[in-house]
Amino acid sequence: MITVASRDLGNGFIDHGVATPISNHRGIVATVDGQDRAVALVWLFDHRGGYALLMLDADTGAGQEIPMPFPSGGDCPYSSILSSRNRFYTHFNSHFVEFDPFERAFTFVQQTFPQMAMGMTEDDRGRIWSVTYPDSGVVCFDPETREFRDYGSVHHENWQQYQRYVAADDAGWVYFALGNTASQLVALDPESGAATPILPEHERVTGPAYLYRDLNGKVYGQPLEGAEDGWYELYRGRATRIGKLEKKQPKPIITASQGLFHDRFPDGRRLVRCDLVDRVIAVEDPATGTVHEHAFDYSTDGAHIMGLATAPDGTICGGTAFPMRFFSYNPRTGEWINRPAYGQYNTVTRQGDRFFFGGYIKGFLLEWDPSRRWVDTVKGDPAGNPRFMTQCDPDIYRPHKLLAHPDGKTLVLAGTPGYGYTGGGLLFWDRETESGTLVKHADILPEHSTMSLVALPGGKLLGGSTTDPGTGGERKATESELYIMDLASKRVEWRAVVIPGVQGYVDLCLGANGIVYGIADAVRFFAFDPAERRLLHVEETEERFGPTGYQQGQRKFVQGPDGALYVLFLHAITRVDLSTHQLSLVVEPPVPVQFGGDFCDGRIYFAGGSHLYSYALLDV
Repeated sequence: MITVASRDLGNGFIDHGVATPISNHRGIVATVDGQDRAVALVWLFDHRGGYALLMLDADTGAGQEIPMPFPSGGDCPYSSILSSRNRFYTHFNSHFVEFDPFERAFTFVQQTFPQMAMGMTEDDRGRIWSVTYPDSGVVCFDPETREFRDYGSVHHENWQQYQRYVAADDAGWVYFALGNTASQLVALDPESGAATPILPEHERVTGPAYLYRDLNGKVYGQPLEGAEDGWYELYRGRATRIGKLEKKQPKPIITASQGLFHDRFPDGRRLVRCDLVDRVIAVEDPATGTVHEHAFDYSTDGAHIMGLATAPDGTICGGTAFPMRFFSYNPRTGEWINRPAYGQYNTVTRQGDRFFFGGYIKGFLLEWDPSRRWVDTVKGDPAGNPRFMTQCDPDIYRPHKLLAHPDGKTLVLAGTPGYGYTGGGLLFWDRETESGTLVKHADILPEHSTMSLVALPGGKLLGGSTTDPGTGGERKATESELYIMDLASKRVEWRAVVIPGVQGYVDLCLGANGIVYGIADAVRFFAFDPAERRLLHVEETEERFGPTGYQQGQRKFVQGPDGALYVLFLHAITRVDLSTHQLSLVVEPPVPVQFGGDFCDGRIYFAGGSHLYSYALLDV
């Protein structure tokens, strides 16, 4: 528990500080510098994106930060590789870079076809290959000649492609495996740049394909990672079905996703810990078993806030990513608490004396009792506080709404489905029986996911959909809809597009006058009469107030005292006139209002980047 002095921004606004003053690594490798000293290279990532490489001396903890030689644009490494020449590469925000630990500097940077590498490899000539999300862009860099070739997009789909595995055979042909809507293996001729898909349509499945480079010089791949058979032998651009693969001899290449952790130093010692939370590096000597720890430090602007709400104990609570952390701020004392979180707290809400988290990955639901001691969540352990209740994979994977129903016992979780899928379901959780009912998208709005929900009188729900698929999935619906569902039967009684062309009803709120107010596509405010099922008012908001800030669990409506209703836009806090259904400006904030939002003791709390802010309502 720490106390941080708040900063008065004027005009009723206060900056309460950074919720999680920690960065996240996006790849760590153990190697040596130009003086043959053992060092750890760490890609640093906070709410701004991948902002620097941290170079740590393994024997002292002394650190050097080298800023990225291009703007991150909020992007960060999703793949990196330590080459046989001891150079560290990554590729994000449409820039490919080389870092040389001997020089302690970035020694090559090149702008590329968008956007970020999902997989990288080194071929037998020492060339570095990178394949990028979302459209299978391919680049090649020769460290010896310094020649760089950008092949552009070589494989096309109508969905965003993930290419986690890349390999080259000893003849120089390059192959990559992709997913997730429909898996595929692709062979690339490095000379002509022609790319050939290998899997016939009937072998493509939802999920990621897989491949690797073998010591025999060939590449082996399969339509679905983890399957027992279905293997292909890939060589010189030709694919041969071999069924089961009897013997695997992967060629050692130091590359992986953002979780890359290469722990072996050239002298045989092992990097056993490189902790950005506690700021400790630990190295083990296998010959003696001795472990030496050293403290280090680094600069950070903190992890970005996912969302926040007022907890039953009067604190402001929520989660951050990355890293995945829980935070709590006490407005009365100024005290902050920051703890490890079970995954990413996408959605937060209060019901009675409990606080709930709906999170990524796998659409989990947690219950927290603030009056009891915190116990880290473990799936299946009822002693956890927050306590794990259930998860909804793949029907809900990335939650966007957690509704605490006014009946005091029902929670409804909504969101988009698993990677490569289209159409998200609804989880209805009964707190009294501690049991849930999961309704699939086909029984709600086929090929849609629910993004917003509000409880109506008479045991009904009003939902707003999004056409967004799961990550890497295929968009199939053309327009989002509003729908009314009966809570008891879980059946949709009415559905309509309502506002033509909308792709997402991002937030809904029931006013004290019985009218539902909503935000469509982040730029349209509207009023809807659920009793008559008709639109009462629509107004474009972007020119006056900016859009609403994006977050995965929207909380753009804040209900104040005496039925007052406020809406948070990037550049304005507004109030709803419950008679005319129009918005009026309350105040222009000195910082962007990115993440909402709740009311507590006369103040509206919101977040921007990694900071928690509040505004004092002058009419309270």
